[in-house]
Amino acid sequence: MTDFPAITITNFETASRDEIEAVQRARLQWTLQHAYANSPMYKQKFDAAGVHPSDLKQSSDISLFPYTTKQDLRDNYPFNTFALPMEQIVRIHASSGTTGKPTVVGYSQGDIDRWAELVARSIQAAGGTAKDKVHVAYGYGLFTGGLGAHYGAEKMGCTVIPFGGGQTERQVQLIQDFKPDIIMVTPSYCLNIADEFERQGLDPRQSSLRVAIFGAEPWTNAMRAEIETRMGLDAVDIYGLSEILGPGVAQEFVSTKDGPTLWEDCFYPEIVDTETLQPVADGTEGELVFTTLVKEALPIIRYRTRDLTRLLPGSACHMRRMEKITGRSDDMMIIRGVNVFPTQIEELILQTVNLSPHYQLEVYQDGNMAGLTVNVEIADNTASQIARAQAAQALQQSIKSMIGISAEIKVKAEGEVARSQGKAQRVVDVR
Repeated sequence: MTDFPAITITNFETASRDEIEAVQRARLQWTLQHAYANSPMYKQKFDAAGVHPSDLKQSSDISLFPYTTKQDLRDNYPFNTFALPMEQIVRIHASSGTTGKPTVVGYSQGDIDRWAELVARSIQAAGGTAKDKVHVAYGYGLFTGGLGAHYGAEKMGCTVIPFGGGQTERQVQLIQDFKPDIIMVTPSYCLNIADEFERQGLDPRQSSLRVAIFGAEPWTNAMRAEIETRMGLDAVDIYGLSEILGPGVAQEFVSTKDGPTLWEDCFYPEIVDTETLQPVADGTEGELVFTTLVKEALPIIRYRTRDLTRLLPGSACHMRRMEKITGRSDDMMIIRGVNVFPTQIEELILQTVNLSPHYQLEVYQDGNMAGLTVNVEIADNTASQIARAQAAQALQQSIKSMIGISAEIKVKAEGEVARSQGKAQRVVDVR
């Protein structure tokens, strides 16, 4: 890859907006040329849209170029998206493919090195240092979480404990024995770990863990408060998606906890209107779109993430932040004509006395419309039937008042809602 002025782990906090935008512009021009010349998919897409890399004179001209969707990647399965010959591909990751063919991502050695650098930068923003031990509880394998976190922590100089997901009882044992400072995990699985601490008669607040870096699923600030109080640590958000890189696209600073800072020297973000798909101004909510700036094996142009957020000015550094993502356009449920996101329900559950944060939503057919059942656990199995009924009624009223729908509430005993070993499945559609 052509070398451009570098913004590295040592100077990313001090880079000015002018420096950031100069790097973005140069890297956008390189990315478009590289994709057009070397990726069969992008050669076809650009030609069909009547655009050429030379049409980009300034960064905002990226809006002239066509979007990339998950379906584009599936249509070109497995390797027709790649912009390098296979002998230069050193690793392949892929999505689970549960709703069709998986999306396949290839990495050059340069891609792997830059990915590690970005995750190391993220750990530093989260308050990590080279002296820390990092317990990685993301899944390893084709999922990008485990290896992405692992290589980044090693790049940072940390001691890595590569546990992966599952075996919750043993996770707790090794946290007790190895005394890690940082855990990288999904928030829903962190709750399972907290439950296991308590099941063993241990106080999770007394563990060695100082920072939890949560990614791979949306979570609310109410969930942050719940976990921080229960575990006695700082919880921060790492953002990523396999199609763009993996974890390390953006990271929340522990000093501000005001939403993930986008690593704008390596990714060009846009927010577009969810209906017109036209770019909107910073501060306006819409769908997050990314163009990669340094990817060699799989450059991605204007990828529609389906994540809903807005761009905000930088706080801990001059790179812009995005508002914490609490929903995706494809996670949205339409219940009796009302748009509902799982995180809206989660926030209300966490505000309801006697309910735990373990929940699952069931969408069913109710005549010509969709109905919703909220399955949620009681916080204490010794609670009386009266207390359970009161909790159900309180949540039902909150949902009706705040969201505007009627929902059936089923308060389950502790352990009756399915636990995740990685990403939580919040919605089950039984229609």
